[in-house]
Amino acid sequence: MNALKKYNFDDETIYKNRWIIQFVLIVVPFMGSLDASIVNVVLPCIKKDLNINLSLSSLIVSSYIVTVATTIIIFGKLGDLKGKGRVFLYGIIVFILGSFLCSISPNITILIFSRIIQGIGASIVMANNQGLTAIVFPENERGRALGMSGSAVALGSILGPALGGFITTYLTWHFIFLINIPIGIISFIVGYRTLPARNSTTDVKLDKSGASMFFVTIFVLFSSLLLSQDMGFGNIYVDLGFLLGFILLFIFIRFENKLEEPMLNTSLFKIKSLSFNLMCAFIYYFISSSINLIIPFYLTDTLNYSQAQISTIILVNPLVMFFIAPISGYLSDKIGPKKVTLTGIIIIICSLFLMIQFDENTAKIFLISSLFIFGFASGTFNSPNTTLVMSTVPSEYLGITGSINSLIRNLGMASGTSISTSILYHQMSKLAGYKVEDIVNDSFVYGMKSVFVVLLILSLIAFIISNIDRKLNHY
Repeated sequence: MNALKKYNFDDETIYKNRWIIQFVLIVVPFMGSLDASIVNVVLPCIKKDLNINLSLSSLIVSSYIVTVATTIIIFGKLGDLKGKGRVFLYGIIVFILGSFLCSISPNITILIFSRIIQGIGASIVMANNQGLTAIVFPENERGRALGMSGSAVALGSILGPALGGFITTYLTWHFIFLINIPIGIISFIVGYRTLPARNSTTDVKLDKSGASMFFVTIFVLFSSLLLSQDMGFGNIYVDLGFLLGFILLFIFIRFENKLEEPMLNTSLFKIKSLSFNLMCAFIYYFISSSINLIIPFYLTDTLNYSQAQISTIILVNPLVMFFIAPISGYLSDKIGPKKVTLTGIIIIICSLFLMIQFDENTAKIFLISSLFIFGFASGTFNSPNTTLVMSTVPSEYLGITGSINSLIRNLGMASGTSISTSILYHQMSKLAGYKVEDIVNDSFVYGMKSVFVVLLILSLIAFIISNIDRKLNHY
């Protein structure tokens, strides 16, 4: 394994304050997770209040996602050049500003513009969060710290729907953004006093041409992925978008390889352990987003559960993650992250074997047990895999590596949602004998099983990749 160049832990102030710093590093991901889950819940209320159609209301979500995806690598590089702590604090300020503007938006145009600002703030924070964790915590505590971050994200997902329901019942949708402001201000004050906000120690400037090319490339690719969710793969605009995106990506890589100080050092991907663990991360988030998309429709349209039952069952996955992630992080510090990561993948495989058995008569206990096992697997896999990713590069690349990891997460989730939707509708159409454009109960289970088979194959590929990494790097 390529050893991480050690950060100077002689800075006693940073080491002494590491758990206070961790408060800031987990609160901000918590806000992001909470915000995402609440927005999805209150979207119908925003649609009604602003008198907009479904297409425009979906831009409230997609504008945020695309903004994060297109800028996160750029801000990761800035963190490496200008100091991760300093850039992270700027990110909190921008996120607070975006949240405030969202809360006072009188129409959809200003709301989408405000969501873009909020997305920039979230992108800055996400790009430098993991790198700061790797700097602040010594290697024997890093897994535990990343596990706590995973629990914070899970907790945000748990609280989001309940808080969203409370807000829509007693308050207006504007409060879903207002709640970010006091949390953000407290995080900024604590972070300003404790974060390692060092000035730049290099004269290297940001590769602006590369940053611009990267922005356009990821914008085209992510927009095509989001469009495919409505139009489907095979649509001429979606296919042309992907073609253009991959051409731009090829040009970007060729351009960056010619520079002495590129924005994205593509030689990082020659570190086999980094590439292997990023591939595993992509597969996990692909699987997770696919399950999160399909299960609510299965509970609603096939099993005919009430909204209260659905809300309770959906909470199983993040609730289990909340408790397991810190334990997983602690174990990875004690016995090594690769062993824990492989265990997580094995449990994912087991959970998918169970989900393939889902049909019109699945017992509730079997359903909940399967989701419990997947939640256990998610909590087991996440933080050790992130530890592996962040421990394979020199310390001057921690910011860019953390942002690449976050981009892979977003890419995996977007790809999982789009591709699993396409598989689902293709298989339903195949069974029905005509093109299906909505949920058809008679063929939904057939389509769902097909998706789960694909996810199972992907999980087996992840296990093979992770095992190759283990043997090559002697974990």
